Amino acid sequence: MSADRPARLIVMRHAKSAWDNPDLPDHDRPLNDRGRHAAPVMGRWLATQGLVPDQVLTSSARRTLDTLAGLGLGPTPTQVLPQLYHAEPDTILTALRDHATGTCVLVLGHNPGLSLFAGRFVTNPMDHPRLHDLPTGGTLVVDLTVAWGAVDWGTGHAHSFAAPRDFW
Repeated sequence: MSADRPARLIVMRHAKSAWDNPDLPDHDRPLNDRGRHAAPVMGRWLATQGLVPDQVLTSSARRTLDTLAGLGLGPTPTQVLPQLYHAEPDTILTALRDHATGTCVLVLGHNPGLSLFAGRFVTNPMDHPRLHDLPTGGTLVVDLTVAWGAVDWGTGHAHSFAAPRDFW
């Protein structure tokens, strides 16, 4: 973490996934049309805000990997962490402590764990109707007040938030 610029965490829920094949295991569900449209929208938002991650920690689910590909971030060091699939907030926190090393790290996962994590992690509430129930594609950007190895509840400061519908 640089002394003149705090590290940033981007918390993103996967884009909208398909439910049209009831025989497909949940872990293997792809994005639906809306999700395939939303992922690049959120990728462009990140880029225009200067929020391009230099590291990604993602769930192993197909919909998170499809979302990551759709963001169009280019080659970014990525760790696929099976423990982030439907992770509880404490698991997400541990993954950050154990694996985050970048100055801008994207965690890509699932609800309800991501919403619960975000609510406990940031010290300041933001005025957005969906912040506390991250919609698909919802993205919270957080400035850190400590180094990755010391992250804990209340050590993040919300910087910005957007969801795909903010751009439609």
